[in-house]
Amino acid sequence: MRQIWIPKIGPPEVLQLKTAPDPTPGPDQVRISVRASGVNFADIMARLGLYPDAPRLPAVVGYEVSGIVDAVGSACNDLQVGDRVLALTNFQGYSDVVVVPASQTFQIPESISFEQAAALPVNYLTAWIMLFHFGNLQSKDLVLVHGAGGGVGLAALQICRLQGAAVIATANPDKHARLKKFGVLHCIDSQNKRFHHEVMQITQGTGVDLALDPKGGITNALSYKCLKPLGKLVLFGVSNLAPGKTRNIPAVLWNLLRMPAFRPIGLMNQNRSVCGVNLGRLWSQTEKLADMLKQILQKTSTGRLQPVVDQTFPLEHASRAHHYIQDRKNFGKVLLIP
Repeated sequence: MRQIWIPKIGPPEVLQLKTAPDPTPGPDQVRISVRASGVNFADIMARLGLYPDAPRLPAVVGYEVSGIVDAVGSACNDLQVGDRVLALTNFQGYSDVVVVPASQTFQIPESISFEQAAALPVNYLTAWIMLFHFGNLQSKDLVLVHGAGGGVGLAALQICRLQGAAVIATANPDKHARLKKFGVLHCIDSQNKRFHHEVMQITQGTGVDLALDPKGGITNALSYKCLKPLGKLVLFGVSNLAPGKTRNIPAVLWNLLRMPAFRPIGLMNQNRSVCGVNLGRLWSQTEKLADMLKQILQKTSTGRLQPVVDQTFPLEHASRAHHYIQDRKNFGKVLLIP
């Protein structure tokens, strides 16, 4: 098999293509011949040495793949060789062959392409948990979505539209026109450090019901200020810790120090809540994740959800994929194609 390794902390150019023997599935595992692998910002944070859940370097990262089952373990009864599947991979996804637990592998219908399938697990599960599990999303809610042009952002926009909720989005200005086509009510420049004033102006001082924030740093505090009473802030990343393509310790410390401390009395008095999502620490919640993913697959197969694949790169060009995301060029999902 071929794999992309992170041998050491550094810029995208440190990524290396290596070969190794194909793995053999255990009794409760399946082996997948990969057709597409998802690239996520967590992979970039791992490359920069800023992702504490990543395996110790050198390592192969990657949280999601789609492909064809080419071997099954002796205890697997629901999956067969030749099945088209997507899978949640606890790393190792930057490979052309992976072995994963059968419980984290799901059949995909013919109506969903391998590229679309690989765009679903991380982005749509994260958005689903934030909006429904924590956010209790309701029709006519107003949601602030940061980084709306990214994979999670676009997933959240589609789910909000499906639920009848309105969205205020932050993104680079060159993405605003496309976001409006997804039904976004208002767009704000993601570099606007006073975005909370614009949100309050748009809402005539009332604020939003729900805010989704992947940035960290001072952005968390400003997003909290955008909430109306009974509003909810859901945190799902700290991308502000990685402003460049090499690790910047002063920037990391500066943004960590600017992250707010949410105190119980203040939360009670303001009738607001703050939640956090880290999909990588939910692998033990197999049944809950499976139920959510099955709902996402059903809505995708009927066209109600339509994952946006922005760009694909050959597996050996993984460094280009990392550059593309860090240059904020992507509008939707970026994939590696073995």
